[in-house]
Amino acid sequence: MLKRVERVREILPPGVDGILVTQPQNRRWVSGFTGSSGIAIIGRTGQPVFLTDFRYTEQAGMQCQGYRIVKQGDKAEEDICAIARDLGIKRLAFEKDHVSVAYYEKLSEGLPGIELAGLEDKIIELRAVKEAEEIEVLAQAAAIADKAFAHILGFLRPGLTERQVALELERYMQDLGADGASFEIIVASGPRSAMPHGVASERVLGNNEFVKMDFGCVYKGYCSDMTRTVVLGKADDKQKEIYNIVLAAQEAALAGLRAGITGKEADALARDVIEGKGYGENFGHGLGHGVGLAIHELPSASRLIDKPLPANSVVTVEPGVYLPGWGGVRIEDMVVVLEEGIRNLTSSPKELIEI
Repeated sequence: MLKRVERVREILPPGVDGILVTQPQNRRWVSGFTGSSGIAIIGRTGQPVFLTDFRYTEQAGMQCQGYRIVKQGDKAEEDICAIARDLGIKRLAFEKDHVSVAYYEKLSEGLPGIELAGLEDKIIELRAVKEAEEIEVLAQAAAIADKAFAHILGFLRPGLTERQVALELERYMQDLGADGASFEIIVASGPRSAMPHGVASERVLGNNEFVKMDFGCVYKGYCSDMTRTVVLGKADDKQKEIYNIVLAAQEAALAGLRAGITGKEADALARDVIEGKGYGENFGHGLGHGVGLAIHELPSASRLIDKPLPANSVVTVEPGVYLPGWGGVRIEDMVVVLEEGIRNLTSSPKELIEI
């Protein structure tokens, strides 16, 4: 963890002597702490400190390697003030994207003589570039989702509700060692499959219709994310047409992705295929997003983003076509972006499956 501490120190702006890290995923990334309450305090020099209450001091001592552990007293602000002075911090940064006005006011009153400086979330940018160990955990999380998809193919049948399918996916992933789902599972069937984020409802699955399933799990703190769309019964010509357009778009994106292209350029790899078939207006979201300790993090593969994708980032590749009142298709893999190409962490088949 001390290597990550050094990386955080490098992003501190001039005149700032240290930072409070409170955002849960940032805190875990920089300290190793998996509990729900605590603050990492990192100065430009000196040993970093982890402040937590009685419930978590033993856990923090085991997980926060290289940190000095301080048990929180009755007023956390007094502890923070004492730690900051001990570290020689006169100007202390906080994560302004994650700190409430009420907490900022409490800090302002409780840290006399220490100036507070709001800092944009730069740690999330550091998290975008994954270490080898992180990639392997993400690969394991993706493998659990792949196994859940193989399992659900034998479970799907007319008469089940979307909610029953979602619950079975989550149950099976937990049986395989997952902590739980990485987000509220999307199971959208028939006309509801036109809803990009149509979370599972009580709708009953019918014959000869799409079933779109977007799901993933949390494993050792890291998330997975995949989508597959199948037909429960026999696909008609329109279903085959839309499915094959989305599949061609995804394959084009997977073939063209590499480190250094911008999010906008990555998005265009798939969007150009869909627009060329006349369905550009029916692909209303971006190509993909970063995945790690959070299900949505940097980098972004979107037509709105001009920033390049860094090597060793992990992103989703998930084009879709959605026709209101009829249905929709999305196909999503999770990939590691490399200097030359990708490593696909999702291995589930992508040919149109008819059940």
